[in-house]
Amino acid sequence: MTVRHRRPTARHRRPAPRHRSANLRRALLTLSLCGTLLSASVAAEASPEAPPPGRVFSYGEHARQNVTVHGAPSGGGKRPSLVVLHGGSWARDTDWSGWSRWFAARGFTVYETDYRLSSDAVWPAQRTDVLAALRWIARREGPGAPRPLLLGSSAGGHLAVSVGAYRDGLTYVRGVAALSPVASPYRAWQDGAGPGAPARQRALRQAAKRLAGCDPDTAGQRCWARWGDLAAASHASGARDAPLYLVHSAGDFVPPAHSAELAAAQRGAGLGDVTVRTLPGSAHGGPLLKAPGLARDVLAWRRAHSGARSPQP
Repeated sequence: MTVRHRRPTARHRRPAPRHRSANLRRALLTLSLCGTLLSASVAAEASPEAPPPGRVFSYGEHARQNVTVHGAPSGGGKRPSLVVLHGGSWARDTDWSGWSRWFAARGFTVYETDYRLSSDAVWPAQRTDVLAALRWIARREGPGAPRPLLLGSSAGGHLAVSVGAYRDGLTYVRGVAALSPVASPYRAWQDGAGPGAPARQRALRQAAKRLAGCDPDTAGQRCWARWGDLAAASHASGARDAPLYLVHSAGDFVPPAHSAELAAAQRGAGLGDVTVRTLPGSAHGGPLLKAPGLARDVLAWRRAHSGARSPQP
């Protein structure tokens, strides 16, 4: 036999006490306000007084020869300038607008700089582009403005340390911070051929070959000279070069040996201001800035090497 339970009608339901409903509403309102305040405080820490979208300028005739400027004008050197060089295996663009705005919100005029890729031209076109961008920035900043700082990631880190060591690197920049810099593309070429090399190292091997425009194992002296020029350590001139702040993770597919080799060459040539850090994990390039405290440390290092006072966050 099926037993049917009678649904209570409105007349049979017990209304919830009014004080209980009022307490629930107050609790929900309090939680909502707390969440709003917490979100606001996190946003303020992440990007205080976020600057407007960047403005794009050309420093050359090629479509990729442009800079996006974030932050207020430098004001004759009162705000230090920072040049950001993206990664992407010298073969593609990557977006650094978020971190560019982050640094701009903390007192820098940031020049997010593009350059010709390996599909546009082989080395040293990329270094030539960065040097051209620095000359354009110097004209924009005006006489007497401090030289900019460089921040590069992965392939952009390679360009940053290369410019910082090219001829007398201090004539171009005040300091170089690089995240996972491919300081020696030839080392990347060798690592990518090793037994059990992961896919990202194998891909970087081919990217380095495209950048050089030749195979170092089969080409002649001219090719070898280009691969030698690609290595930042080959240009180390010690105290005449820019100070270095180099960061990798322990499991980085661009291993810390890249920066260790460059640091040894620069220290051997007489450059004392060299910092090399290896962080836990396997983060590569820009994501290293999410490691606890690293963005703050990079910011402090940049302020110490900026040559200009910048406001505190």
